[in-house]
Amino acid sequence: MRRIKRRMGMLLLLGAVIWSCTRDPRGELLVINPSFLPHEGNEHKRTWLSFYGNGVGDKLKQNNILLATAIAQYEPVSIMVKNTDNKELLTLLGNLNTHHYPIEVIESKMNTLWMRDDGPTFVLDAKGHKSGINFNFIGVEEEEQDEEQTGVLSSKMADFVITKAGAKIIHSNLILNSGCFEVDGSGTAIMTESCIINDDYNPYWNKEEIEIELKLLLGLQKIIWLKGIKEVEITNVQTDFYARFVKEGVVLVHRNNDKESDAYELTRENIKILKAATDAKGKALEVVIIDAPDGIDHANAGYLGYYLCNRALIMQTFGDAKADYKAKKVLQLAFPDRTIEEVQIDAMTSAGGNIHRATQQEPIN
Repeated sequence: MRRIKRRMGMLLLLGAVIWSCTRDPRGELLVINPSFLPHEGNEHKRTWLSFYGNGVGDKLKQNNILLATAIAQYEPVSIMVKNTDNKELLTLLGNLNTHHYPIEVIESKMNTLWMRDDGPTFVLDAKGHKSGINFNFIGVEEEEQDEEQTGVLSSKMADFVITKAGAKIIHSNLILNSGCFEVDGSGTAIMTESCIINDDYNPYWNKEEIEIELKLLLGLQKIIWLKGIKEVEITNVQTDFYARFVKEGVVLVHRNNDKESDAYELTRENIKILKAATDAKGKALEVVIIDAPDGIDHANAGYLGYYLCNRALIMQTFGDAKADYKAKKVLQLAFPDRTIEEVQIDAMTSAGGNIHRATQQEPIN
């Protein structure tokens, strides 16, 4: 049935129909205008986070709080929490009125850490109306969930957040997460094939069909593909770890210098691909390399896990003073008008992610 529905959608798209079909929370068929995903550096209404409790170590919880309070210096924060963890979260946050911007605590049945995986992707249409895309990603296997979560898949988190934001829900037929793509806000995206063109998630889709769907939903004219690595963690190598757009025409690229690492050759191939690529306007990309910290034996040790909030860049550090300083210098040159806030969140890194993976921006209308 799903394959038939997808083929019907493809026929509509190939027939030059510029409308997209989706369903609202009531299951009614809606017709929406093509949308676009703004660059992360555009102004936000707020940042969405999720407090992950459920018996995890204190350090990971403290990392959550450190990240929330750092962002709240620059823009409002809404943080999801299970009702059983609400009291602990409020205790750790302290007086909510002491932050420069408000921190809103919202109870939810979901128990997730990675908002960029399980949360929505917020997009705008030509009139500035906001929608949220649910890309159906299931970050926690159903059989691993506790009794309270049984039958409540992580993909429902996206609809919950979209509804709380007062936006319209768009359900894609693809399965992926927001870390799988990086956009310049002007029609160009970088994506990893392993994250999207993947038989585990999208077995009946070919590359052309995937491009048509994502170009419509995200407002793209061109997609630059990196290979990535399949069967690495649950996300199969997200794009945002390897390449990030500073702005139109300028991209930061992660380079791993450990010759014993699988990422050594991969990151160099990424650099070659991006140096040879052009954007949606046919212009060559300016590629800025940012090196991984030396001597950090962890797959998630990289400086592209930063998050752009209003007027600031929240940067992850790793305790390697020389590498941290060098990376901060590169980031400050790339973003001269932003304050760089350094946070060290080792527990979050050890849990399989970074600052960017734990956050999701909601643009202003």
